[in-house]
Amino acid sequence: MTFDSRQFRDALGQFPTGVIIVTATTDEGEQMGMTMSSFNSVSLDPPLVVFSIHLGAASLAKWRSCRRYAINVLSESQEELSNRFARAKSSKWDGVRSIKGHFDTPLLPGVLVALECEQYARHDGGDHELFVSRVLAIHKAPDGLGRPLVFAKGRYWQLQPEGPNLGC
Repeated sequence: MTFDSRQFRDALGQFPTGVIIVTATTDEGEQMGMTMSSFNSVSLDPPLVVFSIHLGAASLAKWRSCRRYAINVLSESQEELSNRFARAKSSKWDGVRSIKGHFDTPLLPGVLVALECEQYARHDGGDHELFVSRVLAIHKAPDGLGRPLVFAKGRYWQLQPEGPNLGC
């Protein structure tokens, strides 16, 4: 049985994911950020998560050199921010004021939760590099409300508000 990369991508697109922006500051003081939907938990003890970056990304070498970064989980009202940080070599930070985390990582305002992380391990992931990250601090939105930005089938989706549980 054979399939091409488009068929594989379309098949994976059936699985909805949340949307994150990973942010960091290089040793030279440059703020970086990249939108991703490839994010997952790995371990509770130690607290580990993973995201991946395409090997062709122009900023990959800079991400490899970052010791710490923040994973910002976007709310459904942050679609424009997601689109902005998904663009390569753009003025992503124009008009965005970051918040300095406990470990000096740039956190994005208004996100559902931000995880400050340190690099734990990197692994070959085919055409991506996997960044396993140890969570150092958790910053939750003060109101605890909001729904996550969801991506599936090549576009953003909105979750329905909770309704009555009909036992289905």
